[in-house]
Amino acid sequence: MVFYSRQADNDLDNLLEGLLTWQKIALSRKFCMDYVARIINICDSLSAKAYHANAMYETHKQYGKKVHKYLHNKNTTWYIIYDIDAFGNIFINKIISNYLTIS
Repeated sequence: MVFYSRQADNDLDNLLEGLLTWQKIALSRKFCMDYVARIINICDSLSAKAYHANAMYETHKQYGKKVHKYLHNKNTTWYIIYDIDAFGNIFINKIISNYLTIS
């Protein structure tokens, strides 16, 4: 089962708001909703993964021990940072882009 922290929920809300109000280019509401929905679908599928990568960046380790990389396009990578309990439950703690990740 997958659970979202308040921080992860806020990250998704902020992402949607940021896409809807992006000054560089006007994006349709449907595009923005689909973009966030793709990330949510990836998060929801984490419990079915056989392998869970360890967090490597110090920025990520502040939020959890495991990370899943979602390459949205050649410029943008989303990092879903989470922990797993003894029962295999996934606790998503943070969703952060490569633009905010310090290596």
